[in-house]
Amino acid sequence: MKEQTSIPTTKVARAGQFVKAGIKVGGNYIKHYSKRLVNPELSRDELHQDNAADIYGALSELKGSALKMAQMLSMDRGLLPTAYSSKFAMSQYSAPPLSGPLVVKTFRTYFGKSPSELFDTFDINSVNAASIGQVHLAFKDGKKLAVKVQYPGVADAVSSDLRIAKPLAIRLLNLDERQIDRYMGEVESKLLEETDYDLELKRSVEISEACAHIEGLVFPKYYPELSSKRILTMDWLDGLHLKEFLATNPTQEVRNKIGQALWDFYDYQIHTLRQVHADPHPGNFLMRNDGTMGVIDFGCVKVIPDYYYDNYFRLINPDTLQDKALTEQIFTNLEFLVAQDSPKDRQFFSDLFVQMIEMLGAPFAVDEFDFGDDTYFTKVYAFADELSKLEELRSSKVVRGSQDGLYVNRTYYGLYALLSELKAVVVTSKPEWLKPKEVFEQQV
Repeated sequence: MKEQTSIPTTKVARAGQFVKAGIKVGGNYIKHYSKRLVNPELSRDELHQDNAADIYGALSELKGSALKMAQMLSMDRGLLPTAYSSKFAMSQYSAPPLSGPLVVKTFRTYFGKSPSELFDTFDINSVNAASIGQVHLAFKDGKKLAVKVQYPGVADAVSSDLRIAKPLAIRLLNLDERQIDRYMGEVESKLLEETDYDLELKRSVEISEACAHIEGLVFPKYYPELSSKRILTMDWLDGLHLKEFLATNPTQEVRNKIGQALWDFYDYQIHTLRQVHADPHPGNFLMRNDGTMGVIDFGCVKVIPDYYYDNYFRLINPDTLQDKALTEQIFTNLEFLVAQDSPKDRQFFSDLFVQMIEMLGAPFAVDEFDFGDDTYFTKVYAFADELSKLEELRSSKVVRGSQDGLYVNRTYYGLYALLSELKAVVVTSKPEWLKPKEVFEQQV
């Protein structure tokens, strides 16, 4: 892959990339409709492929929050046509790498030394290049290390990138502007946190030490003396990303072991630590055929407020949904229902959210769940498709749901997607209070 020798860092230069992408998208639409004049039956597949390539090309050059948005969108099956999600998935661990001179410049800025002066050996060619930074292989004192180097200017461009990208996102996703503004602050704060490697170092050490007891998980050791606000050094972990791992045709037993480790990891973070690795895309997990898995990248961590936690997870217990008054109160607390709703609106949205919770909470309702059951995910995607067509939702003047739910929901979505790809059967451990009363009494 061709190296990138510079990154647009000024607002004008970065805005120009978005404008260029927008012009190309417009041209693709003109080309598509011109072809349809000759062939009215022409599908939109070629249009989607052209748009995906042009948009990804522009975001790849910008890196940072722009490329991170592509990564997030690639996880949302059903939100985008396959051409987009497939192309954007490259941002998880395969973006154009930064050139050697820019890497050396970053080291000199933060350490006053080149990487060759800090390490015994340092491969100037990156091993992986993603949205916020790229990873290099290094050795020091006999230890094999992974050194993550952040792209120049990424941290300073987060806020302006989000503002510039908004019109393109609205057009691409066919979203209402209010739906984006509602959560912009939450997204911006998380992206800014991801560019702070001092914070990531602290969280990486804290969470990996707290979760070290979970069977099957492997965490790297981190090196503060070789890290800074824009450079992060840790042990090198061997393993394969999900797609490569599945290509080795692992046994069902191994799939189940890794799936169980994933479930237990998220269960402990959410219900015990109340903060969670909120970026569960395949690039952050290194899987092995002995059933163990390395976990990296604690840049995106969602701290779950007690108020949100207490309300959100109370809905998972089926007993709660049997109490209509309590359920409506929780829906109000979580901003699923709002003061201006008419009685008809309250009934409609209450029924809708109950269906949604029952469906997405299905793994919690049993002691063991088969994530390889295609009928379950087919039902989930069909339900999501149905929602997108509901006139009551399309015409609603209210954007529903607490902003705290954005990364909590994304975490579970990403977890379910990983477990589905693994086709893992897992024991769905959970706190006792999340179990229905009759199940709890039977166990006692």
